[in-house]
Amino acid sequence: MPPAITAEGLVKKYGDVAALDGLDLAVPEGTVLGLLGPNGAGKTTTVRILTTLLKPDAGRASVAGFDVVRDADKLRPHIGASGQYAAVDDHLTGAENLEMVGRLYHLGTKRSKARARELLERFDLTEAADRPVQGYSGGMRRRLDLAGALVASPPVLFLDEPTTGLDPRARAGLWDVIAELVAAGTTLLLTTQYMEEADRLAHRIAVVDHGGVIALGTADELKDQVGGDRVELTATSTADLATIERVLAPHAVTDDTALRVTLPAFRGAASLNDALSKLAAEGVAVRDAGLRRPTLDDVFLTLTGHETTKEPSR
Repeated sequence: MPPAITAEGLVKKYGDVAALDGLDLAVPEGTVLGLLGPNGAGKTTTVRILTTLLKPDAGRASVAGFDVVRDADKLRPHIGASGQYAAVDDHLTGAENLEMVGRLYHLGTKRSKARARELLERFDLTEAADRPVQGYSGGMRRRLDLAGALVASPPVLFLDEPTTGLDPRARAGLWDVIAELVAAGTTLLLTTQYMEEADRLAHRIAVVDHGGVIALGTADELKDQVGGDRVELTATSTADLATIERVLAPHAVTDDTALRVTLPAFRGAASLNDALSKLAAEGVAVRDAGLRRPTLDDVFLTLTGHETTKEPSR
């Protein structure tokens, strides 16, 4: 099967600033691709192009078999999208907002009403269904916007930082909904700033910076790129920290503010035991010690390690 989403050499410039500079992507059908990167890396611009809201200056892209420029009108019924900010009508009720989306997708009045009620229940908005949205909290508005992206049960879904502003319970609920959709065959492109979200949901992760993909792979593959397991020890005092660093040199890396020393675990758990034995021989006790696996936060900081900037607006 051809990929559900492809991008080849996408370029988008705003004046002298290149928001995208030759970006390539391929998302197999029924999978989740997580886009990670600092603000200004090109994630939102990529989503806007793939959802036909922007035209690229160069390159090509297709979604669900449709060219995003040439076949934009044919493509739109096959995608759902939710941006960083809730796109809902404050003067309509929650139910009316979703029913309106259904009618725009030509589902018909009866089906639109039924689908609206299904999604209101799914996103825990039933009690607020008949209240004007202007009285909704920020989290409720966000959930309603996400429900709107699912009204037509699109085969391809784009979620741009979908859980921003949601409390942990609502975020976990949305993760469950996404998992159900993907299990049923939906293809998803997800941008997120939550590393845990990408780790849990994405089959593959693309790290984007300066308008291009700088790393691509599964979460485990990316973690392996920035180093394998490591030994992490926390000292009880600054004096002990200096001793730990001296005993475990030359590979020890010290974080003075956290009283923490980190070094590669070349031999797995044996490296931890070896470090603790050396420290015990010196009479040094540590507050905490363990064998740690790199996180996606480590991947993000290692691969993009620079201050974030705002992405140019249209």
